[in-house]
Amino acid sequence: MNLSDINTINSLLKKAGFSFKKSLGQNFLIDSSVCPAMAEASCDKTCGVLEIGPGIGVLTKELSKAAKRVVAIELDERLKKILPITLADCDNVEIIYGDALKLDLKTIITEHFSDCEKVCVCANLPYYVTSPIVMSLLESRLPISSITVMVQKEAAERLCAEVGSRDAGAVTVAVSYYAKKEILFYVDRTSFMPAPNVDSAVIKLDILEKPPIMVKDEEKFFKLTKACFAQRRKTLVNTVSNTLKIDKQTLKNALNEVGLSETVRGEQLTLEQLASLSEYI
Repeated sequence: MNLSDINTINSLLKKAGFSFKKSLGQNFLIDSSVCPAMAEASCDKTCGVLEIGPGIGVLTKELSKAAKRVVAIELDERLKKILPITLADCDNVEIIYGDALKLDLKTIITEHFSDCEKVCVCANLPYYVTSPIVMSLLESRLPISSITVMVQKEAAERLCAEVGSRDAGAVTVAVSYYAKKEILFYVDRTSFMPAPNVDSAVIKLDILEKPPIMVKDEEKFFKLTKACFAQRRKTLVNTVSNTLKIDKQTLKNALNEVGLSETVRGEQLTLEQLASLSEYI
């Protein structure tokens, strides 16, 4: 079955009585060149792959060819009528229906990939849950080696920006803390059905064994980081004072202590400077 052919897909969806749900951010990948490239970048035959949101299984089929085993998590149970057909010849694939943000992924990995040398995540993520899913995967400290995901182009550039640059945000800091990040390639909006209004990009996050900086209290570090980016046009002193209710003079003293200007904005700080400021405060 050619899952890159629009007529084939339309016929399949029609027989199953399936219609796209905007609320689920459903844009099925149909470009025949993209999925093999994602699979090759994410895994090999020693690897177990956790896929989030298989859709009609286009990427899943390629992961099945490239990996030892694939477990795909799908939120939309209406696809129970479709995935058994599209993945009929993939005997190393299992589908689990549920919400990836609510399921116990650590247990799933332990139970399904015990004979795999490593485990990675690969997914074409709905745009509206990109950051929540990526951050959940990183913060949970799952036994995974990498995360390869397709996301909105703008989100990819934000996630993979340099900390301290104009494109960076709080999520950039978090990703840089947990992983080595890279944009692999861009994907045109015409590669999807239905076509979204924006282009996409595939990024890869290689999980670090330990963070590139040392902080005594991660919770306070990330709380400060979020506050620094809460009001991007304001100085760090004003936005952090407003958000965390910290005395402005205390913040000025902290900035002076770590060698930063009292008029600096949060987006200008490097990962190391954010860590130093967090420790001092």
